Amino acid sequence: MLAPPNPTAARKATLYRMVMPDHVCPYGLKARHVLRSKGYDVEDHWLTTRDEIDAFKAQQGVATTPQTFIEGQRVGGYDDLRRYFGLYVRDPKALTYTPVVAVFAITALMALATSQAVFGTPLTMLAGQWFIAFSMCVLAMLKLRDLDSFSSMFLGYDLLARRWVPYAKLYPFAEGLAGVLMIAGTLRWLSIPVALFIGTIGAVSVFKAIYIERRTLKCACVGGDSNVPLGFISLTENVLMVAMALWMLAMPTMGSVM
Repeated sequence: MLAPPNPTAARKATLYRMVMPDHVCPYGLKARHVLRSKGYDVEDHWLTTRDEIDAFKAQQGVATTPQTFIEGQRVGGYDDLRRYFGLYVRDPKALTYTPVVAVFAITALMALATSQAVFGTPLTMLAGQWFIAFSMCVLAMLKLRDLDSFSSMFLGYDLLARRWVPYAKLYPFAEGLAGVLMIAGTLRWLSIPVALFIGTIGAVSVFKAIYIERRTLKCACVGGDSNVPLGFISLTENVLMVAMALWMLAMPTMGSVM
């Protein structure tokens, strides 16, 4: 087993990474950065041709590059290097709410910034409305990146999509349209019922799947390629749409600042 780094020893490391005319391996750059940030003098070897890369892999008995050597011993690839230094290594299969939290954080800041630009203060009623509408637009955009993947995951729990499959592909367009109209404050006769309809169906579907059937599923809210678990935050997306629709229904206009 490779010993942990010795803080009193000479900090030297050797890195072999792919640097070809049409491709520079990003993990090689990351590995070099980690080594330098830990105070290592890096002997940086470039593998510039496919023959060099294949020969290096065969010689070392490895399947990938980059490869790092410390004190003459091979540490391994980029993830192995991070583990060697006790750094976090992301599990690509692990469930996480990070994408949803990131969307809501950015759209909240966008809403506050827009309110500041328009009214001179970030804390207005419209800021709250814009936050929901911006969130709808961004979430719709993420779904539309890969519509087939989204619809396949969406069909796993949405009650209406299971009865009428085309709804799975229509949903992101409806969400985006309602969000855009709500930002503009126009065609309320269309945006309110659309948001109310898709939000209610979505909320009921998520609630049934999670809290009644106790199923463990991934949420398609940020697209079909995410590892976001279907749960409370997923339910929030739909509840916010319903709340926005009801708020607009109760308010005569979208022009109130306070």
